[in-house]
Formats: sequence, structure tokens, C-alpha cells
Amino acid sequence: MAQDNLTAVLYGINDIRLEQTPIEEPSDNEVLLEMACVGICGSDVHYLVNGRIGDFIVKKPMIIGHESSGKVAKLGKNVKNLKVGDRVAIEPGVSCRTCQFCKEGRYNLCKDMVFCATPPVHGSLRRYFKHAADFCYKLPDHMSYEEGALLEPLSVGVHACKRANIGIGSKVLILGAGPIGLVSLLVAKAMGATVVAITDMVERRLILAKQLGADKVVLIDKNMKEDETVKLIHNIFDGEPDKTIEATGAESSVRLAILATKSGGCSVLVGMGAPEVQVPLINALIREVDIRGVFRYANDYADALDLVATGKVNVKPLITHNFNIKQTVDAFEAAKSISSGAIKVMIHCQ
Repeated sequence: MAQDNLTAVLYGINDIRLEQTPIEEPSDNEVLLEMACVGICGSDVHYLVNGRIGDFIVKKPMIIGHESSGKVAKLGKNVKNLKVGDRVAIEPGVSCRTCQFCKEGRYNLCKDMVFCATPPVHGSLRRYFKHAADFCYKLPDHMSYEEGALLEPLSVGVHACKRANIGIGSKVLILGAGPIGLVSLLVAKAMGATVVAITDMVERRLILAKQLGADKVVLIDKNMKEDETVKLIHNIFDGEPDKTIEATGAESSVRLAILATKSGGCSVLVGMGAPEVQVPLINALIREVDIRGVFRYANDYADALDLVATGKVNVKPLITHNFNIKQTVDAFEAAKSISSGAIKVMIHCQ
């Protein structure tokens, strides 16, 4: 096996370096993967620009990357579900499997979760990476490595739509047309939503949303008063959405998610912003609007894979930029630049 293990290491704010790291030996229940594609997530950019997300702080050099796919290069001795040469999508969070949350199937809440590129855990943006075999999902021959890497953000959309109980007849409002808002749009349509409207302050994102199947798009004017924005959304729906997915984390958007949702409806909060925000809680209370949180995903990777494999969802249009691993610094510059027009930046590792 080649000893080249070029790796992207985040040392601190705006400091990513490419360097060689050892190729790790897989343990009994792990596989060594020859990495193929790693997408840049908003959280990766956040760590690069701010050095932290909430209580997760980059205190020492950390290998970046968690949206990934690759090919099995070596098996741990107990691995039975995969063979060398299998192409896989990699679910980046490995839970303890034994706590109450894990046993109940809500392993995303496991207190001992080990999640790629979440300090102090190293990520997968390198030529070779080892991972738990039971958190690798074999890709069918007709699915690309790029699609495999995109199963990670798509799983967030799957989890959000499940939390919202979206189905046939649902009228869905999605706030924010970034990657998570767009994958939520794709999943909501696949799950049978009758009308899906999506908002953003950037018109080119709404153009893509329309191409991806949004029934209605709403360009938000940040100078518009809150009640006027709510009225605008209600006019767009010719009524009120019964499900809302908030995908920005901005306080104004979180408030809108509650205020615009139909009485008795459900507002799902996916975007992560400030630790504390001011929200119209009494408004939600007296109208019985359910407010539900989303943290990553649990038992959603297989469903995300099925949506792509069967053609119900097409994630390929989300990829706006491609780089090789030697261009990682340039890739992150594109990902964090507003002027680049980036939606999903994909890094090719080999």
C-alpha cells in the first residue's frame, strides 16, 4: 500500500495545512478506507473561521472533514458486512451502542458519541482513514462517490423531515436555501409534501431551489418588518404552512419559523446559531405549535441512500465546486466566500 497519506489539518483560525500523517491500522471491528470524496460542511467552515462551535473548541490541531465516501482497503478481523474493494458512504458519528439512547435508537444523543472533525476527534479529509465497519454503507454500482459523500447532509434533511412528520398533503415552509435547506426541500418533496416553499436572502440560491423542485420561492428583505414577512409567507401559501423547517439558526428566522406556522402545526429547528435567542414562546403555546430540535441524524443514512439509489432524490446539482486534496486551502476559500456562489464544495482525495 502506498504510504502517501496527505491530510488536511486545522491548526487554528484560518490556518489549514496539508501534511503527511500515519496510515492507521484498523481495529477488529473497523475498516481502513481509501478515501474518495469529502464535502465541505458549514461546520467545517465555522471551525476554520471562528475556531469553535458553541462548546466545541479547536484547542489543538485537528484533521478536518466528515462528509465522506471511500473504498475499503483493509478489513479488521471481525468485519463481516464488507469486503475489500467495496465502495461506501461513511456515517461520521460512532456511538457507544450500549447506553439508553443507543438502545432506544436515538444514538445521535449518545453522550459518548465520537463524531469526525468535532473537537477533539479527528476527521476524514485524508487519503486513508479508518472507521467503524457498521457505520459504513455499501454504495450500489450506479451511485457515485460524490453522491455517497452527500448522504451526510442529506441524512440531516431526512431526519428533519421525519421530525416534522412530513407526508402527503403537507404544506412545508423551509427557511434558508443553503445546503441543509436544499436537501430538506428534496426530501420533503420525496416524502409527498404537496407544497414546499423556501426562503433566502440570496436570489441565486432560490434559482437553484426552483430547479430542485421548490413550488414557491421567497426572497426575504432583511429590512421588512416581521409581521409583514409573516403576511408575505401566508400569501405565498394562500394560507399557512403546517410544517416549517428552520435551516439558518438566525434569531429572526427562528422567530419566523414559529410565527408563520399554522396553529397546531410543527416547527423544526435545524440551524444552529447563538446559544440563546429571543423567541415568541407564548405565541407558540397558545396556538399549540410544536417546536422540535434536530441534532444530526439517527437511523437515517440507509433511507438517504435509498432515496438517491432509487432516483427519488438527485443531489448532484448541489455540487458547485470540485477540488483535489492538494487544493484544500483553495477549496475552503471557495466554501467560505459569499462571492464564489458555492453551495457544496467537493474535495477529491485520490
